Amino acid sequence: MANSWRISALAERHRTLGSKLEDWSGMGTAWTYAGDLADQHEAIRTRAGLMDVSGLKKVHYVGPHAESLLEYATSRDISKVYPGKSVYATMLNEAGKFVDDCVIYRTGPNAFMVVHGSGNGHEMLVRSAQGRQVAVLFDDDLHDLSLQGPLAVDFLAEHVPGIRELPYFHHMQTKLFERPVMISRTGYTGERGYEIFCKAADAPAIWDGILEQGKGLGIIPCAFTALDWLRVESYLLFFPYDNSEMYPFADQPAGDTLWELGLDFTVSPTKGDFRGGNEHRRLQGKERFRIFGVLLEGDRAAEAGDTLWADGRQVGVITCAMYSRLSGKSMAIARLDVPYAEQGVPLQVKGSLAVNAIAHTLPFDDPEKKKRTAKG
Repeated sequence: MANSWRISALAERHRTLGSKLEDWSGMGTAWTYAGDLADQHEAIRTRAGLMDVSGLKKVHYVGPHAESLLEYATSRDISKVYPGKSVYATMLNEAGKFVDDCVIYRTGPNAFMVVHGSGNGHEMLVRSAQGRQVAVLFDDDLHDLSLQGPLAVDFLAEHVPGIRELPYFHHMQTKLFERPVMISRTGYTGERGYEIFCKAADAPAIWDGILEQGKGLGIIPCAFTALDWLRVESYLLFFPYDNSEMYPFADQPAGDTLWELGLDFTVSPTKGDFRGGNEHRRLQGKERFRIFGVLLEGDRAAEAGDTLWADGRQVGVITCAMYSRLSGKSMAIARLDVPYAEQGVPLQVKGSLAVNAIAHTLPFDDPEKKKRTAKG
């Protein structure tokens, strides 16, 4: 575990489950457990699974300039985000290229919490906050336990009044097992799920309570790598593993447009000026590639970096792949040359395996997003 400077309060529980706590964003994270990842994937798709995603960076921005700070730095119209609401947003550099994504929670009139992954959006925001009336607090005491799957709401409904009425991308202040928590109806699985933000001191008791009392529903602990399987099916990108930071263009600096990544929907229709916004708009129609799905023949998963071929030349690269025993399908997310990013285009996979495939629209699972937005 190299260079980890952030500590999860659940570290010993992860070690007991067989994790070596690999570093992610400075925190020892349970990439794998001793159990089968297929069992964890199946639990989240059919019942529910519990993950520690505390390695996400959680930063509070509080003060009269907090809204204007986030308005210029992100792709969303922050004025539309009211207390109790959250929104998925992207961040661009001055060249109009993607540098980070985040979820923005409005916790009060002049108060926001921004949750980042491994991009440099946090650093950009901190620099932009200098000289403004906004306090910045990096909050590593706040832990994030993610309970995801179709039975997550049934479990929480036994303990949290009103949880069934909480809409998608909304959050509430409440208690779980008599401990103060903020529960957000968000996640990274494509399923109906919830993130439970709690104090570090309370994380072990909440973790243990969910697993012990949820055993009858089949709730099990799930490692971070299970998210890779789920995100392939659900078209959820993970910086930098799907980006040109990992798969660079030979003659261009790293950076992808929202049009290329399929993330242009994150720019609010009412959005005004924001960092990189003019370049973002100028780059529409100038896509060099598209993020697209690939459906492979056979019952083996491809590996990241496997190449895609058509018409005697390479036309793409696989960035993340999985085989689902639930659907019996081998699927992948890929960076494809634009002419080949169309449903049904025949492809050949070369690298860790050599099989035929077709280009396939994303997401593979629940394309209308009915599961994650379900009511009641």
